[in-house]
Amino acid sequence: MRTLLVTGAAGFIGSALCRFLRAFDHARVIGIDKMSYASSRESLDCLSDDKNFQLVEVDICDSGKMDEIIKAAQPDGIMHLAAETHVDRSIDSPYDFIQNNIVGTFSLLEATRKYLASTSKEKREGFRFLHVSTDEVYGSLGETGSFTEDTQYSPNSPYAASKAGADHLARAWYKTFGVPVVISNCSNNYGPFQFPEKLIPLSVMKALNGEKIPIYGQGINVRDWLFVDDHAEALFLVLLRGRLGEKYNIGGASERRNIDLINDMCAVLDRLLPESPHCPHSKLITFVSDRPGHDERYSMDFSKLKNELGWEPKTNISTGLEKTVQWYINNRSWCEKIKYSGERLGQIK
Repeated sequence: MRTLLVTGAAGFIGSALCRFLRAFDHARVIGIDKMSYASSRESLDCLSDDKNFQLVEVDICDSGKMDEIIKAAQPDGIMHLAAETHVDRSIDSPYDFIQNNIVGTFSLLEATRKYLASTSKEKREGFRFLHVSTDEVYGSLGETGSFTEDTQYSPNSPYAASKAGADHLARAWYKTFGVPVVISNCSNNYGPFQFPEKLIPLSVMKALNGEKIPIYGQGINVRDWLFVDDHAEALFLVLLRGRLGEKYNIGGASERRNIDLINDMCAVLDRLLPESPHCPHSKLITFVSDRPGHDERYSMDFSKLKNELGWEPKTNISTGLEKTVQWYINNRSWCEKIKYSGERLGQIK
């Protein structure tokens, strides 16, 4: 049985990955998470009695602790997802993003380098380090074109810059020190258990409560939407079979303008909750001042991943959106436990 260490394991994508690994790979999984505001133990409840899953509360910036954990676990691979991820928060508190995303990645790469230097040749030859990143490192597209793995980096927010820096560290540790790194860059994720500061869960929760649904600018910014379970499957394939030192884009093949996406979400709510006093939910949409430096459009060319590893998304946006909305309707208590009021972040004063 292989042992995999997953950082950011109690986060939105990390928890989906842990659930996937235990269900489909049957790997022994050690989850690492510092249990920040966006972490959720409930997202891992289905693994609470699983003897081959362990959640360890630790900050990856604590290099001493990471050395100890990796040495004790003797992992066959590390899947690094731990990061601060919300663009608006990066505008308010850029230090946290530099510390967690850049310094944290450095700490983990160094701990991995020490581990590989001290372990057996057989272990070293089979080991892989997957660094999970974002499409935002590429910057903004116009009306046409898509990001490829060769697109020049051009980050426009503190979040994107911190992830770009982490990507460069991962590549450097592969080139300089021989750490067996592979990098993935994904488009916008959505699905169950997502912290409600992000567009879809925030909009669902606002609508369920009859509150105004805020849309930045005129809602014409375009994003490519990737269902989180599809992403988890892609990450596993990249870890196992991706070429070392390479980057792989992961996209959802589901581009939508923000306003169109939220109108679709409102239509799903109208259908699932026809007796709601807030129908039609689209009447709750309101336009607010735009985010500073808001990227116009993202689009991912994931043909490299498809051609080399045979992956493509299984969940289209209509199916995924309905699954997601239904989950939030069924799990309102989960959202109510979260101490987040939906306040506006990222406004430069």
